[in-house]
Amino acid sequence: MNGCSQAPQSAGTRAAVDRFMESWDHRGMDWDLWLTEVEAARATYARLINADPSEVAVFSSVSHATAAVASALDLLAMRAGRKGIVTTGAEFPTVAQVWMAQAERGFDLRRVPVEDGRVDEARLRTAVDEETLLLSAAHAYFQTGALLDLNQAVGAAREAGALLFVDAYQSMGPRTPDVKALGIDMLASGCLKFLMGIPGIAFLYVRPEVAERLEPAVTGWFGRVDPMAFDARTLDWAPGARRFDTGTPPILPAYVARAGMEMVLDVGTDRIAEWTLSLSRHLEAGASHRGLKVMGPSDPTLRTPTTAIEIPSSVGMSSAEVEGAMRARNVLASARGPALRLAPNFFNSMDDVDRALDVLAEITDPGVGKS
Repeated sequence: MNGCSQAPQSAGTRAAVDRFMESWDHRGMDWDLWLTEVEAARATYARLINADPSEVAVFSSVSHATAAVASALDLLAMRAGRKGIVTTGAEFPTVAQVWMAQAERGFDLRRVPVEDGRVDEARLRTAVDEETLLLSAAHAYFQTGALLDLNQAVGAAREAGALLFVDAYQSMGPRTPDVKALGIDMLASGCLKFLMGIPGIAFLYVRPEVAERLEPAVTGWFGRVDPMAFDARTLDWAPGARRFDTGTPPILPAYVARAGMEMVLDVGTDRIAEWTLSLSRHLEAGASHRGLKVMGPSDPTLRTPTTAIEIPSSVGMSSAEVEGAMRARNVLASARGPALRLAPNFFNSMDDVDRALDVLAEITDPGVGKS
């Protein structure tokens, strides 16, 4: 019940780790094999979002990917005559802090606040104007799962002539964006959460027309036209998103990421969306029945499978303490601020939802009966 934070180990991902270890044990540092696996992970991610592998760069984290994008903004700002960055209060700290660092370097940072657990798209459109160079928007708010209408975000950026950067970490899997259908400029996410992977790898999609305009200062030898030339005197740029590749890619995480994403593709993102929506509706109704208050949108179609349950001060426990108490009873959830997040994935059942809610209700109010 913790898909928004960390995926469980599956047979497929464990087998991927074993394949890596076997190659290391018996073949040593087989870079041809290892880099083939990285390329396979890149291609699998591209399939998920309806992109070409040449439009995807590989990183160690979304922090790293965002910093690389930010490092390309100085030159772009000089050419475009714009210094505005618009973001929202729904950004995960790793993304928000990268843009805050750019404000220290002369960029004009504007933040659209979160209201009632979500971002108002109308206020977002108003904030983006002819001075805006980049709009950065989280597809889903990490605390409540509230979804941002990406059509609205794309429209706001297009009308102002700005670029759009989307953090889709919290939505990939159950609400996977189609970058081509939406016309997204840049999109980043990792694989740790609903994509059934592990930490240590992330991907950045860059629309080809946008990639050719960007020269990131956060770079490395894999971002060159020919990395194996080992030429320390030449700074050229690989075509497409590969110019954002930096140093040696994350090998073991690529094995696991590929296995996790292939599982998601095998199940089908449409089927996952349909089933997790049913689970979310059941969770919403069950929370209400047990007297638990949901934060953010009550309509499950307006959020990911993440449901944020408020832990009021009257409980006498922090949300982190409630998380620990649930873990002790073999129910995994994640605390964020005053809320406890429950986030079922495609492998969960209605019974899983009921048990999680029963345990939560008993911990926060021992007098509450079961469903």
